[in-house]
Amino acid sequence: MNLAEIRKDIDHLDHEILRLLSERLELGLRARKFKDTIYDPDREEQIRRRLSRISRAYPLIQPEFLERLFATILEGSRKIQEAERTLIGFQGEHGAFGEEAARYYDPGLAAIPCPDFVDVFEGVERESLDLGIVPVENSLGGAITEVNELLIKSDLKVIGALRLRISHCLLGYPESDYREIRTVYSHPQALAQCRNFIDRHRLEAKPFYDTAGAAKMMAENKPRLAAAIASRLCAELFDLELIKENIQDHEDNFTRFLILAKKGHERDAEKCSIVFSTPHRAGTLFSVLKIFAEEKINLTRIESLPCREDPGNSVFFLDFLGANLGPKMEQILEKVKAETATFKCLGCYKEEVFG
Repeated sequence: MNLAEIRKDIDHLDHEILRLLSERLELGLRARKFKDTIYDPDREEQIRRRLSRISRAYPLIQPEFLERLFATILEGSRKIQEAERTLIGFQGEHGAFGEEAARYYDPGLAAIPCPDFVDVFEGVERESLDLGIVPVENSLGGAITEVNELLIKSDLKVIGALRLRISHCLLGYPESDYREIRTVYSHPQALAQCRNFIDRHRLEAKPFYDTAGAAKMMAENKPRLAAAIASRLCAELFDLELIKENIQDHEDNFTRFLILAKKGHERDAEKCSIVFSTPHRAGTLFSVLKIFAEEKINLTRIESLPCREDPGNSVFFLDFLGANLGPKMEQILEKVKAETATFKCLGCYKEEVFG
């Protein structure tokens, strides 16, 4: 190895140390939910003894250096816990579009990755997370069925929403030559949304469980002839080269995200979401829609899903403007309830657009 190659490896390791340090601080925030106090001297002493024992296998790490390093890390972890950051869960790895949406919604939130959508819901329900953020529909791909089904079952409330423009990027390992790339990894939906770019460059599309997961795999495995399709944020998080931005087939590619909490609020609410099913009678859906038409309330979304508990029937998701109508809105919703077999108000909230 020459000096330039050694320095490149050092830069990569420095980036990895930052990523792991962030992950450790994040776990400290999660642990805070289960602790009575922030400072636990017994636990910190246990950490020091364990590290001292393990460090014997690494002769280059001097005991004094190790002690100073972890004293600083533990102090930093305590300070972050004292700040009582609000935890918001998203599905996927760090760098997923759910995390990007959470950062737009509130940059002060601590975004926590969750393996699956159900983990986001359960985390908020069990209060190990303060909030959750989930995609409910995409302008190209339509409704996210799994999330909508979880919304039907859950008692969580929608307290906010945002529409995020999805910009797909081609990311590669910094040492690779983009002209030699033959394979591209990403979530199947992302691959489908970039089909023209993939075909034009004669790339082999390889489905992966997550866009950010594909980027993380690139950073860990360093394949020379492959790339990932993911967010710009992933390039920063995983130290990847941003080869090309906005490679999606359609510019107007938006995903709508909902913010979930255990309790709802109606501060600055301008939109409301309900979910309902109708009796097995002809014209019952029309009767519901007629109520909104007569009140001149603008519907912004109506979506149906098959009802698992009642085969042959459907569950309807309906969003409408005018959540700030006060007592009049309560009267309108009472009329709607009278026409439905099941009814639930998901929440009243404000919605923003980013990108």
